[in-house]
Amino acid sequence: MTGRRGLDRRSFLQGGAAALGGAALALGGRELVEAAGGPVPGGGATAGGAPGAPTAPDDAVGRATEGFRGTRQAGVATPPQASAAFVALDLAGDVDRAALVRLMRIWTDDIERLTSGRAPLADTEAELAAVPARLTVTVGFGPAALAAAGVDEASVSWPAALPPFGIDRLEDRWSGGDLVLQVCADDPLTVAHAVRLLAKDARSFAEVRWVQRGFRRAVGTTPSGTTMRNLMGQVDGTANPHLDVDANLIWREDGSTSMVVRRIAMNLDTWDELDRDGREKAVGRRLDTGAPLTGGTEHDEVDLEAEDEHGLTVVAPFAHVRRARTDDRAQRFLRRGYNYDDAPSGGAVSDSGLVFVTFQADVEAQLVPVQRRLDELDLLNEWTTPVGSAVFWVPPGAGSGEILGQSVLGG
Repeated sequence: MTGRRGLDRRSFLQGGAAALGGAALALGGRELVEAAGGPVPGGGATAGGAPGAPTAPDDAVGRATEGFRGTRQAGVATPPQASAAFVALDLAGDVDRAALVRLMRIWTDDIERLTSGRAPLADTEAELAAVPARLTVTVGFGPAALAAAGVDEASVSWPAALPPFGIDRLEDRWSGGDLVLQVCADDPLTVAHAVRLLAKDARSFAEVRWVQRGFRRAVGTTPSGTTMRNLMGQVDGTANPHLDVDANLIWREDGSTSMVVRRIAMNLDTWDELDRDGREKAVGRRLDTGAPLTGGTEHDEVDLEAEDEHGLTVVAPFAHVRRARTDDRAQRFLRRGYNYDDAPSGGAVSDSGLVFVTFQADVEAQLVPVQRRLDELDLLNEWTTPVGSAVFWVPPGAGSGEILGQSVLGG
């Protein structure tokens, strides 16, 4: 990616000579939850606590559950779990509204069972369903699914795709899809079992287009509320909106939302060439604490007007934080992404990056303006490349007796 836009900004940073700044690639932090029988390790009292303090049972993490029924789907505002898989499917040519209703009936019943730790009726590995580990499954509809349901895309305020960006190097194997499953849990075996079972459910209706697997820190390895780190070593998700205050930025009135999945490849082999000072200035935050280079703590506002002793702005014009940050609260969205680390090829040391996932009420009004600014001028573009992109409409949750997608499919 060297030399894009005619400026060798990477070399400018090497040796820590530049005064640059930015914000970490943003996505949601993970909070631990209390499981049945006691707090999750790392989220409250532990075996090393005060004498007589309650301790979590050994299998507390595995027994924890997240509710399925409700006006909104789980897996959006849910504190992010440790493991995830994103599965896109292409519908068969003969799938119509009636066929989608049948598929959603099957998925709704199986997801409700799996998330409560019960085996679905057709589960051939029923023992694996006994560990829900906060499993959530979020279902989204792509363009073909909405068309098959007879839904006008304009009626759900949902774009079929993002506009093209100059930094994109999109590959079909990571892009598009008619349906999506976001499967998250605090145990990777739970995720794998759910993915396989739900994919088998869909065999008569669709085929798998792509699968992207991701991870965060394991449960109990960091304190509750700690912002995750990406594989560049940076804190990732500091600027997420507050779910209780900014719900209107994530959800529409009917409980639906939109989901964007962007696969961001990170060139860690060339990132390794940058010293610590250069890395911090490229992103604009301290590596150790995540605090802005302009001072304070992680969640303090960055001072874009601050100058150093030479009269230069601490946060440079092409720093990530300056390009990503906005005073317009309408341009905020929820980031809920995961790291990936695949087998390298071609002599590379790594094939790593970020499954960058966002949820927002309006993609065009909230996400696109920020992405345009990053596309125009962002130093991190020297080390990151979008290689996959997909947009889905996420229907409201399923109430009592309803199926997923009830609002557009009936049932």
